[in-house]
Amino acid sequence: MAEANKPLAGKTALVTGASKGIGAATAKALAEAGAHVILTARDVSALEAVEDAIHDAGGNSTIAPVDLMETDGIVRLATAVASRWDALDILVIAAAYLPTLTPVSQIDGKQFAQAITVNLLATQGLLAAFDPLLKRSPDGARVIGLTSSVGETPRAYWSAYASTKAAFDNLLESYGQEVEKVSKTRVAIVDPGATRTAMRAKAYPGEDPKTVKPPEAVAERIVALATEGFATSHRERVEADG
Repeated sequence: MAEANKPLAGKTALVTGASKGIGAATAKALAEAGAHVILTARDVSALEAVEDAIHDAGGNSTIAPVDLMETDGIVRLATAVASRWDALDILVIAAAYLPTLTPVSQIDGKQFAQAITVNLLATQGLLAAFDPLLKRSPDGARVIGLTSSVGETPRAYWSAYASTKAAFDNLLESYGQEVEKVSKTRVAIVDPGATRTAMRAKAYPGEDPKTVKPPEAVAERIVALATEGFATSHRERVEADG
């Protein structure tokens, strides 16, 4: 039985984009809540640093480096996870790629293709590959995807990124409706809002990072969603006060 201060004890979570930013903060917060966290990203050294921080704090984690641009990487990851765990209780999709902000007429094709692959195609791949494990979660799995307000409200110069996030939202909401009646799996879409990350700094290079909330504020809310019940498909924005 999970302890009051370890509500996710006995649970297994997988976090994509776990090497930095909101993904790393979420991985640490989930581990602090008692979950065994599988850390996924491309940067092995950065993943090892996050794992060290989790272990130093008394948590448990496993690193599983994967490049979401590789077509078979997700399948290999799912196969490896299934060989060790009977179920996946929490899937946090935090990995994302931000192309250069530019007019629609000047979008770089290579960057756009990378955004489509990482933000959209990899998301479908993750849902397809881990669906069986998610459905085996005895208490009902939680799938939590990180989106952006520009996916819902178009903004000039953001189209290459925003269009992938609009499709990302549609994909997750559709999946939530599909599994709602046949499993206990529930899906939430979280808009982190303005958050102190490398992606934010790339988009707003002149902004003082101290004027926006830290990624830990978003991670705290994600952990709450992982422990609370909510109707599918749930959507919320994390405001400055968390």
